[in-house]
Amino acid sequence: MSDEPDLKTLVVDGTAYQTRYTRKFALRKGYAAPDPSQIRAHIPGVIVAVHVRRGQRVARGDALLVLEAMKMKNDLTAAHEGTVREIHVEEGQMVAKSQLLLELS
Repeated sequence: MSDEPDLKTLVVDGTAYQTRYTRKFALRKGYAAPDPSQIRAHIPGVIVAVHVRRGQRVARGDALLVLEAMKMKNDLTAAHEGTVREIHVEEGQMVAKSQLLLELS
């Protein structure tokens, strides 16, 4: 057994650092920028209303869904104008955090 610590190289903004980090850190999921055409649940809850249908045109700010979580109703609105490509949920359905609810094109 060696007295040398188990060091890994971590590169941040082009600078390499020698460090120790956990297996959990090594297996973490990398950052991916959110896709504005995918509407996802930001918190687990229940879909209480779906205000759109497939193929419907929506403008920025139009109401899409209502997600109830912890006795609060959260209105999910369109981030940009587009067409509803697919609706993946229905009223009364329980959803998990980050679950895909609706897609715009």
